[in-house]
Amino acid sequence: MKKMKFSRIALLLVGASFFACQSEDNNQPEAVADNGVSSVLISKLADFDVNTNNVKKVNYVLPNGDTAPMYQAEGDLHFTEDQIKNLPNLQDLTGRNYYTNNLVAQNTVINIIGFTGGGGFGLSNKAQTALQWAVNNYNRLNLSIRFNLTYGTNYQPQDMEVYNNPNQNGTGGSDGFPTGGNPFKFVQIYGLEGFSTNVNEHVITHEIGHSVGFRHTDYQTRQSCGQNVNEGTAGVGANPVPGTPAGYDPTSVMIACFSSSDDGEFGPNDIIALQFLY
Repeated sequence: MKKMKFSRIALLLVGASFFACQSEDNNQPEAVADNGVSSVLISKLADFDVNTNNVKKVNYVLPNGDTAPMYQAEGDLHFTEDQIKNLPNLQDLTGRNYYTNNLVAQNTVINIIGFTGGGGFGLSNKAQTALQWAVNNYNRLNLSIRFNLTYGTNYQPQDMEVYNNPNQNGTGGSDGFPTGGNPFKFVQIYGLEGFSTNVNEHVITHEIGHSVGFRHTDYQTRQSCGQNVNEGTAGVGANPVPGTPAGYDPTSVMIACFSSSDDGEFGPNDIIALQFLY
Protein backbone atom coordinates (compact mmCIF):
# COMPACT_ATOMS: atom_id res chain seq x y z
CA MET A 1 0.00 0.00 0.00
CA LYS A 2 1.29 3.42 -0.87
CA LYS A 3 2.45 5.34 2.17
CA MET A 4 0.31 8.45 2.56
CA LYS A 5 1.35 11.65 4.25
CA PHE A 6 -1.01 14.04 5.96
CA SER A 7 0.09 17.52 7.00
CA ARG A 8 -0.83 18.87 10.43
CA ILE A 9 -1.39 22.15 8.63
CA ALA A 10 -4.96 22.19 7.39
CA LEU A 11 -4.52 25.35 5.31
CA LEU A 12 -1.39 27.28 4.33
CA LEU A 13 -1.46 30.97 3.50
CA VAL A 14 0.80 31.63 0.55
CA GLY A 15 2.16 34.90 -0.72
CA ALA A 16 1.68 36.66 2.61
CA SER A 17 4.12 39.45 3.39
CA PHE A 18 4.91 41.17 6.66
CA PHE A 19 6.71 44.30 7.76
CA ALA A 20 9.16 43.76 10.61
CA CYS A 21 12.23 45.35 12.18
CA GLN A 22 10.91 48.89 11.74
CA SER A 23 12.37 51.57 13.94
CA GLU A 24 10.44 52.22 17.12
CA ASP A 25 8.43 55.43 17.36
CA ASN A 26 6.01 55.59 20.27
CA ASN A 27 4.19 58.44 18.62
CA GLN A 28 3.34 56.45 15.52
CA PRO A 29 0.56 53.85 15.17
CA GLU A 30 1.70 50.24 15.12
CA ALA A 31 2.01 48.87 11.57
CA VAL A 32 -0.45 46.09 10.86
CA ALA A 33 -0.18 43.75 7.87
CA ASP A 34 -3.13 42.75 5.71
CA ASN A 35 -3.67 39.62 7.82
CA GLY A 36 -4.19 41.68 10.98
CA VAL A 37 -0.86 40.81 12.63
CA SER A 38 1.20 43.75 13.80
CA SER A 39 4.85 44.19 12.91
CA VAL A 40 5.71 44.16 16.63
CA LEU A 41 4.23 40.69 17.09
CA ILE A 42 5.90 39.42 13.91
CA SER A 43 9.24 40.71 15.17
CA LYS A 44 8.78 39.07 18.59
CA LEU A 45 7.98 35.71 16.96
CA ALA A 46 10.99 36.04 14.67
CA ASP A 47 13.23 36.73 17.66
CA PHE A 48 11.90 33.51 19.20
CA ASP A 49 12.96 31.51 16.11
CA VAL A 50 9.38 30.97 14.93
CA ASN A 51 8.73 30.93 11.19
CA THR A 52 6.75 34.11 10.46
CA ASN A 53 5.86 33.37 6.83
CA ASN A 54 2.27 32.35 7.57
CA VAL A 55 1.31 33.96 10.87
CA LYS A 56 -2.36 34.79 11.11
CA LYS A 57 -4.92 35.79 13.70
CA VAL A 58 -7.45 33.03 14.35
CA ASN A 59 -10.32 32.19 16.66
CA TYR A 60 -9.06 29.14 18.55
CA VAL A 61 -11.99 26.82 19.24
CA LEU A 62 -12.40 25.79 22.88
CA PRO A 63 -14.12 22.56 23.98
CA ASN A 64 -17.37 24.30 24.90
CA GLY A 65 -17.64 25.79 21.42
CA ASP A 66 -16.46 29.25 22.46
CA THR A 67 -13.46 30.78 20.73
CA ALA A 68 -10.43 32.68 21.98
CA PRO A 69 -8.39 35.07 19.81
CA MET A 70 -4.91 33.68 19.17
CA TYR A 71 -2.13 33.92 16.63
CA GLN A 72 -1.26 30.83 14.60
CA ALA A 73 2.28 30.14 13.41
CA GLU A 74 3.83 27.16 11.63
CA GLY A 75 0.35 25.75 11.12
CA ASP A 76 -0.17 24.16 14.54
CA LEU A 77 1.34 26.51 17.16
CA HIS A 78 -0.84 29.09 18.88
CA PHE A 79 -0.08 32.07 21.12
CA THR A 80 -2.11 34.77 22.80
CA GLU A 81 -0.95 38.34 22.19
CA ASP A 82 0.42 38.60 25.74
CA GLN A 83 2.34 35.33 25.34
CA ILE A 84 4.01 36.63 22.17
CA LYS A 85 4.96 39.91 23.81
CA ASN A 86 6.57 38.03 26.71
CA LEU A 87 8.60 35.59 24.59
CA PRO A 88 12.38 35.75 25.20
CA ASN A 89 14.65 36.98 22.43
CA LEU A 90 16.65 33.92 21.41
CA GLN A 91 18.68 35.98 18.96
CA ASP A 92 20.49 37.54 21.90
CA LEU A 93 21.59 34.15 23.26
CA THR A 94 24.64 32.13 22.29
CA GLY A 95 25.51 28.52 23.00
CA ARG A 96 21.95 27.85 24.01
CA ASN A 97 19.62 24.87 23.71
CA TYR A 98 16.36 26.13 22.33
CA TYR A 99 14.15 24.12 24.61
CA THR A 100 15.62 25.38 27.86
CA ASN A 101 13.82 28.68 27.25
CA ASN A 102 10.39 27.14 26.83
CA LEU A 103 9.71 24.32 29.26
CA VAL A 104 7.30 23.11 31.89
CA ALA A 105 8.62 23.55 35.42
CA GLN A 106 10.54 20.58 36.78
CA ASN A 107 8.86 18.19 39.22
CA THR A 108 5.40 19.08 37.93
CA VAL A 109 2.34 16.83 37.93
CA ILE A 110 0.30 17.80 34.87
CA ASN A 111 -3.40 17.15 35.37
CA ILE A 112 -4.60 16.25 31.88
CA ILE A 113 -8.21 15.55 30.97
CA GLY A 114 -9.65 13.83 27.93
CA PHE A 115 -12.81 15.76 27.13
CA THR A 116 -15.96 13.62 26.81
CA GLY A 117 -18.58 16.33 26.34
CA GLY A 118 -21.01 16.73 23.47
CA GLY A 119 -21.27 18.83 20.36
CA GLY A 120 -18.61 16.77 18.61
CA PHE A 121 -15.89 18.08 20.93
CA GLY A 122 -15.65 14.91 23.02
CA LEU A 123 -12.98 12.32 22.25
CA SER A 124 -14.21 9.10 20.64
CA ASN A 125 -13.51 5.78 22.33
CA LYS A 126 -10.62 5.32 19.92
CA ALA A 127 -9.15 8.72 20.75
CA GLN A 128 -9.57 8.12 24.48
CA THR A 129 -7.60 4.90 24.17
CA ALA A 130 -4.95 6.70 22.13
CA LEU A 131 -4.67 9.42 24.78
CA GLN A 132 -4.20 6.78 27.48
CA TRP A 133 -1.44 5.13 25.42
CA ALA A 134 0.25 8.49 24.86
CA VAL A 135 0.18 9.38 28.55
CA ASN A 136 1.49 5.92 29.44
CA ASN A 137 4.42 6.43 27.07
CA TYR A 138 5.38 9.70 28.74
CA ASN A 139 4.94 8.41 32.29
CA ARG A 140 6.92 5.21 31.83
CA LEU A 141 10.06 7.29 31.15
CA ASN A 142 10.05 8.49 34.80
CA LEU A 143 10.55 12.12 33.82
CA SER A 144 10.50 15.10 36.18
CA ILE A 145 7.08 15.90 34.74
CA ARG A 146 4.27 13.40 35.11
CA PHE A 147 0.76 13.24 33.71
CA ASN A 148 -2.34 12.48 35.80
CA LEU A 149 -5.04 11.50 33.29
CA THR A 150 -8.78 11.67 33.84
CA TYR A 151 -11.78 11.83 31.50
CA GLY A 152 -14.79 14.08 31.80
CA THR A 153 -16.10 17.57 31.06
CA ASN A 154 -14.77 19.70 33.94
CA TYR A 155 -11.72 20.95 32.08
CA GLN A 156 -11.45 24.43 33.56
CA PRO A 157 -9.30 23.50 36.61
CA GLN A 158 -7.08 21.09 34.65
CA ASP A 159 -3.58 21.89 33.40
CA MET A 160 -4.13 20.40 29.96
CA GLU A 161 -7.11 19.21 28.00
CA VAL A 162 -7.26 17.02 24.89
CA TYR A 163 -10.41 17.32 22.78
CA ASN A 164 -11.73 16.99 19.25
CA ASN A 165 -12.42 20.05 17.12
CA PRO A 166 -15.33 19.18 14.79
CA ASN A 167 -15.12 22.54 13.05
CA GLN A 168 -11.58 22.10 11.73
CA ASN A 169 -10.98 20.85 8.21
CA GLY A 170 -8.18 18.41 7.41
CA THR A 171 -6.50 15.90 9.68
CA GLY A 172 -4.09 16.44 12.55
CA GLY A 173 -3.85 18.44 15.74
CA SER A 174 -3.14 21.88 17.13
CA ASP A 175 -1.77 23.47 20.30
CA GLY A 176 0.96 25.89 21.50
CA PHE A 177 4.11 26.19 23.61
CA PRO A 178 4.28 26.27 27.42
CA THR A 179 4.44 29.59 29.23
CA GLY A 180 5.26 30.53 32.80
CA GLY A 181 6.36 26.98 33.59
CA ASN A 182 2.94 25.61 32.57
CA PRO A 183 2.07 23.48 29.53
CA PHE A 184 -0.16 24.88 26.80
CA LYS A 185 -3.63 23.95 27.99
CA PHE A 186 -5.86 23.35 24.97
CA VAL A 187 -4.70 20.43 22.83
CA GLN A 188 -7.06 19.65 19.98
CA ILE A 189 -7.17 16.93 17.36
CA TYR A 190 -9.37 16.71 14.28
CA GLY A 191 -10.22 14.43 11.37
CA LEU A 192 -8.56 11.36 12.89
CA GLU A 193 -11.45 8.98 13.45
CA GLY A 194 -10.81 7.23 10.12
CA PHE A 195 -7.25 6.40 11.17
CA SER A 196 -5.99 3.67 13.47
CA THR A 197 -5.65 4.03 17.22
CA ASN A 198 -1.88 4.08 16.71
CA VAL A 199 -2.11 7.09 14.40
CA ASN A 200 -4.36 8.85 16.91
CA GLU A 201 -1.76 8.04 19.57
CA HIS A 202 1.00 9.48 17.36
CA VAL A 203 -0.80 12.78 16.76
CA ILE A 204 -1.79 13.20 20.41
CA THR A 205 1.75 12.40 21.55
CA HIS A 206 3.10 14.93 19.05
CA GLU A 207 0.77 17.70 20.16
CA ILE A 208 1.48 17.05 23.84
CA GLY A 209 5.15 17.28 22.87
CA HIS A 210 4.62 20.81 21.56
CA SER A 211 2.71 21.70 24.72
CA VAL A 212 5.70 20.75 26.90
CA GLY A 213 8.21 22.56 24.69
CA PHE A 214 9.26 20.56 21.63
CA ARG A 215 9.61 21.85 18.09
CA HIS A 216 9.42 19.72 14.95
CA THR A 217 12.53 17.56 14.55
CA ASP A 218 12.53 18.28 10.81
CA TYR A 219 12.01 22.03 11.19
CA GLN A 220 14.89 22.59 8.76
CA THR A 221 13.08 21.00 5.81
CA ARG A 222 9.65 19.65 6.79
CA GLN A 223 10.89 16.60 4.92
CA SER A 224 8.19 14.42 6.42
CA CYS A 225 5.67 16.56 4.50
CA GLY A 226 7.55 16.17 1.22
CA GLN A 227 8.64 19.80 1.44
CA ASN A 228 11.88 21.76 1.63
CA VAL A 229 10.88 24.62 3.91
CA ASN A 230 12.81 25.89 6.93
CA GLU A 231 10.53 26.72 9.87
CA GLY A 232 13.26 28.77 11.55
CA THR A 233 14.26 32.38 10.84
CA ALA A 234 17.47 33.35 8.99
CA GLY A 235 18.49 29.69 9.05
CA VAL A 236 18.58 29.59 12.89
CA GLY A 237 15.60 27.55 14.06
CA ALA A 238 15.52 25.16 17.04
CA ASN A 239 18.91 23.83 18.10
CA PRO A 240 19.05 20.04 18.49
CA VAL A 241 19.20 18.60 21.99
CA PRO A 242 22.71 17.29 22.79
CA GLY A 243 23.00 13.62 21.96
CA THR A 244 20.40 13.78 19.20
CA PRO A 245 21.14 14.19 15.48
CA ALA A 246 20.51 17.51 13.78
CA GLY A 247 19.45 15.76 10.57
CA TYR A 248 16.20 14.12 9.57
CA ASP A 249 14.94 11.44 11.95
CA PRO A 250 11.92 9.61 10.50
CA THR A 251 11.47 7.65 13.76
CA SER A 252 10.60 10.77 15.77
CA VAL A 253 7.02 11.49 16.85
CA MET A 254 7.88 15.19 16.46
CA ILE A 255 8.31 15.21 12.68
CA ALA A 256 6.01 17.78 11.08
CA CYS A 257 3.71 15.37 9.19
CA PHE A 258 2.38 11.93 10.01
CA SER A 259 1.60 8.87 7.90
CA SER A 260 -1.09 6.21 8.08
CA SER A 261 1.53 3.65 9.16
CA ASP A 262 2.76 5.50 12.28
CA ASP A 263 2.77 3.37 15.43
CA GLY A 264 2.56 6.23 17.94
CA GLU A 265 5.71 5.25 19.84
CA PHE A 266 8.66 7.47 20.74
CA GLY A 267 11.74 7.05 18.60
CA PRO A 268 15.06 6.53 20.40
CA ASN A 269 16.05 10.18 19.96
CA ASP A 270 12.70 11.36 21.33
CA ILE A 271 13.50 9.47 24.53
CA ILE A 272 17.00 11.00 24.70
CA ALA A 273 15.50 14.48 24.25
CA LEU A 274 12.79 13.98 26.85
CA GLN A 275 15.23 12.63 29.41
CA PHE A 276 17.64 15.50 28.73
CA LEU A 277 14.98 18.17 29.18
CA TYR A 278 12.97 16.53 31.98
